[in-house]
Amino acid sequence: MRDALHTRVKRAMAVVCSGFSYDMEVVSHGFVIDISKTDAENEETLHALINDAEAPGERLAKLFEPEVLPPETSSSVDEGGEGHDTD
Repeated sequence: MRDALHTRVKRAMAVVCSGFSYDMEVVSHGFVIDISKTDAENEETLHALINDAEAPGERLAKLFEPEVLPPETSSSVDEGGEGHDTD
């Protein structure tokens, strides 16, 4: 699971840097704070960035799902077929 996480983070960095001019070394340190702002202001900015990234992040995650998640089972198995306890 750790390898999958690391691979996806690296891919996400590559996606970001493929279309924008970002220094990967800077990006690799996580969120950048503004030292001229208070911790509370930086925390507010961080939460706003996370909220703004929700929908685009969901789209990007869906692109990575086939590489990370096991294939879904067929509908017959999900509906109480083989592989499920019925008692």
